[in-house]
Amino acid sequence: MSETETSAGGGYIDHELLEGGVVEHRMYQLQLSSAALAEPSLVVLPTGAGKTTVALLVTAARLNREGGRSLFLAPTKPLVEQHASFYREALDVPDDEIRVFTGDVRPDDRADEWEGAKVVIATPQVVENDLIAGRIDLDDVTHLTFDECHRATGDYAYNYIADKYVAEADDPLVTGMTASPGSDKDEILEVCDNIGVSNVEILTEDDPSLAEYTHETEVDWREVEVPEDVLEARDLLNEVVRDRMNRLKRLGAVDKARADVSMKKLLSARGDIQEMMDAGESAGYTAMSVHAEVMKLRHAVEIVETQGVETLVSYFEKLENEARSSGGSKAVKRLMGESKVQEAREIAEEYDGVHPKMDVLRSLVFDELSSGEDARVIVFTEYRDTASTLVDFLDAGDARPVRFVGQANKEGDPGLTQKQQQEVLGSFREGEENVLVATSVAEEGLDIPEVDLVVFYEPVPSEIRAIQRRGRTGRERAGRVVVLIAEDTRDEAYFWSARRKEDRMEREINELKGVEDEINDELDESQRALGEFDADGEGAETENGEADETDDAVTVVADQRETKSNVVRELDTSDIDVELETLDVGDYVLSDRVAVERKSVQDFVDTLTGGRSLFEQTGDLSSSYSRPLLVLEGEREALYSTGVHKNAVRGALASVVVDYGVPVLFTADEDETAETLGVVARREQEESDREVRVHGEKSSATLTEQQEYVVSSIADVGPVTARALLDEFGSVEDVMTADEDALRNAEGVGEKTAGRIREVVGSGYEGGEG
Repeated sequence: MSETETSAGGGYIDHELLEGGVVEHRMYQLQLSSAALAEPSLVVLPTGAGKTTVALLVTAARLNREGGRSLFLAPTKPLVEQHASFYREALDVPDDEIRVFTGDVRPDDRADEWEGAKVVIATPQVVENDLIAGRIDLDDVTHLTFDECHRATGDYAYNYIADKYVAEADDPLVTGMTASPGSDKDEILEVCDNIGVSNVEILTEDDPSLAEYTHETEVDWREVEVPEDVLEARDLLNEVVRDRMNRLKRLGAVDKARADVSMKKLLSARGDIQEMMDAGESAGYTAMSVHAEVMKLRHAVEIVETQGVETLVSYFEKLENEARSSGGSKAVKRLMGESKVQEAREIAEEYDGVHPKMDVLRSLVFDELSSGEDARVIVFTEYRDTASTLVDFLDAGDARPVRFVGQANKEGDPGLTQKQQQEVLGSFREGEENVLVATSVAEEGLDIPEVDLVVFYEPVPSEIRAIQRRGRTGRERAGRVVVLIAEDTRDEAYFWSARRKEDRMEREINELKGVEDEINDELDESQRALGEFDADGEGAETENGEADETDDAVTVVADQRETKSNVVRELDTSDIDVELETLDVGDYVLSDRVAVERKSVQDFVDTLTGGRSLFEQTGDLSSSYSRPLLVLEGEREALYSTGVHKNAVRGALASVVVDYGVPVLFTADEDETAETLGVVARREQEESDREVRVHGEKSSATLTEQQEYVVSSIADVGPVTARALLDEFGSVEDVMTADEDALRNAEGVGEKTAGRIREVVGSGYEGGEG
């Protein structure tokens, strides 16, 4: 038996935990899985070469030898469902032991299902939330797979889960999978470091071991001449861009006033403008509004150059509706009142032709479909509106086009539900439709059938996306890719950008293969450092080699909504137990007397100008806990550059501290907030030996407040009903001894509430140490 405990038999892999006749015997997959079994590995394979099969082989071997359970993470729900279907088909494990975890499954149900699962296939956000809430742990997970692991950058959930896995699992093994790890060495090493792998295994399309299973893909770059009318509309919009860039230059927000300014420089300018606003410069607010105009204009220019006038007309209609609405921004209203914008709009509305790309596309599609009844085509486009236009345009002759997009978006497009997406792919697979017109949702991972022709309606500047798009053909037979490029437009810039990045990525991957030992040494060093990390001595091994666990761990109770911040993650990856609850008061509870309201500087100002009152929140906090705290996150100076008068801000802070007795702590960012909460929680629980209680105690409460508190705590009665009950009966004792009929006489108390009160007050106590 090989390292993967497999053998070839009749062209299929024979293994104790694999269904017979399902997994084809491919030597390169066996070699990759053997390497991935030996140590945590990043597996880089071209799209369609079977990355998921490699992960499956490792999972089967680990479950057979080590037991435990396997966790497979994929970035989207459709991918999760797709992988689950493959695992249920290929693994000789009862289907009910292969569980799917997505946001569609209730949290409490996931906790129960985790216990009965041998394999869990999940989205990372769900697993992240379950780990923070303590619903699951990773102790007995013997194999963790990160699908599309190139996403493991920044604050993506993969990074947190990888850290938790290394810290918790008894015998961890990680496998990362991707077709496109990044365009430079640093990006690839960052991914490796974030998911905790110490080995890189790479096969490219040119590798001899893949030759039998891949086919040549012909790539054709087709240049298209843009009509004069379309360019005239483009030029009018660019004149307005140039005018707005001149305004930004006069305001000190940019150095040059060019209409072809790059998106990278525009985003950088936005950061500079924000700094102007933070410094209290009035020009910053004007510049931000003008910058918003530029962004919308640049989008319009891109549409008219690369998509066509129909999509531009649709975009103008959306802007017009926004300008007319009561909530429309000043930037949009100014923009739609601009004469040259209106002139460009009129040209687009009066233009009776189509973008020349559409004619080229129709010719390509019809020629391909005429080659055989089973011919299939995928057309990729950036915009949903364009996808709709192309479906209508191609719906003729032998073409049976269908739109394939993501779910509903903020612009009101209903999109496709995940069920509808699967139905579309199913009908495309069965040949009911033969042209899939898709946005980026079809680029990554989905089990889209082999196609003969892939058309890029426009180039994409991302090398990763370009590779994923091309990977939809050339798997089982020779395929063709055509990229449509509008001459003298940003299409050309995007095309060359992607080409340069792809060339760089290929060079970097080859370099990685050439210096594999050096890189693995570097990765090994980072993994050793990670494994040896021991915060405050917690989790260190004792002399008998077992982890020294303590029952006195510091606990922080966090509100469920705080999982959107990094504060909870930072707390959870330190030596603090985090419990998630829906808190009525505060964002964090650190002891029976300390609760914390956390606000960013902007949140603080927003509560002064609208929404729930800052003083209402502070009052609730100080009436429920004797040592409340307000944490303000961000630069303190920014408080006074938000447009609210400085004295109003100072007065609000003074009221919080003096009137409500709530001290204010300033932190620079989420990391410092987490550190601050950790310090306070340790002081309270370790040094002062206090417990964590969500409802808290306030020793200085008045007699009336204490009476209301006691009654309000009965069966979640709440403060309003508590006051009504006390007004009706006069004392806590009389409320407790009243029967249901009498209780219903109190304002706001119905049959259910009266019944709950009597049940809590009159039932026997069944607690105790047992």
